[in-house]
Amino acid sequence: MGNVSTMARMSLAARPSYRWKLRTRTLELGERTRLMAILNLTPDSFSGDGLLARSPGEHKIDASIDAAIAALDGGADIVDLGAESTRPGATPLTSAQEQARLLPVLEGLLRARPQAIVSVDTYHAETARAAVLAGAEIVNDVSGLEWDNTMAATIAEISCGLVMMHTRGRPSEWRTQPRLAPADVLPVVFAGLCERLISAEAAGVASERIVADPGFGFGKIDGENMFLLAGLSRLHELGRPLLVGLSRKGFLGNTVQPLQSGNLSAADARRIATTAANVAAILAGAHILRVHELQPAREAAAIADAILAAEYPILEQAVAFDA
Repeated sequence: MGNVSTMARMSLAARPSYRWKLRTRTLELGERTRLMAILNLTPDSFSGDGLLARSPGEHKIDASIDAAIAALDGGADIVDLGAESTRPGATPLTSAQEQARLLPVLEGLLRARPQAIVSVDTYHAETARAAVLAGAEIVNDVSGLEWDNTMAATIAEISCGLVMMHTRGRPSEWRTQPRLAPADVLPVVFAGLCERLISAEAAGVASERIVADPGFGFGKIDGENMFLLAGLSRLHELGRPLLVGLSRKGFLGNTVQPLQSGNLSAADARRIATTAANVAAILAGAHILRVHELQPAREAAAIADAILAAEYPILEQAVAFDA
């Protein structure tokens, strides 16, 4: 029979509990997986879900607000509004252009659902400021505060929640940047997030406002993302909650593509793979999933959360057996 230390090594990752301080409230993290619903207010999302491409003319704002309300009704804990695509080759927006897309939807959503927790996906400090003044609780910066040198000070000033992602390079560089050796993926992400956490705190951003995101697909090429997912539990050493965005990522599609036949859309080809990856992430201790499709994510989280909840009695039983 294996001893207790062997059983512990075989156990799942413990998921630490945190109290995430937002703009006006605090969100408990750890007991169950929280879901962040993606709403891309763009015509050119990488996954083909851009709401501006699907809604005609003057109905775009109303359709986007309706989609956000549907996400809340469908079980989302947080709605994440993004108005600029970060796919390679996308046209960058100015902060003013981004706000013109984002703010009417944000304001309309909060009129309809004043208690909604809304995140804004932006790396522009002025957009972050305007959105928080309009009622957003969280800024989700895919650049980890690096693409706008005033963002860290702005976040400290406006006192909101922050999702800080690890990004390697800029989108225009991702297709040509050097590959990482398998053993280097996790250390590069860990060191990068440590550096950004130190910089944020030095700028006055309180640590309890920060959630870390390892940035799957953001400067990690294909299989590098698998090494990151396999080592995800090590990122608990950062001492911050973990948000994971695996939904419809290309490396998942590449993994299952040899098993598929027919002409599936990118979203359909990656649907089951996304659910499988989400379960793996939760079992590694992810606190928040950023997702396109809520119902599959809710079901995946229910199973994975139940497994995590069942683990502690099993470890207690193992101790009793070895005693």
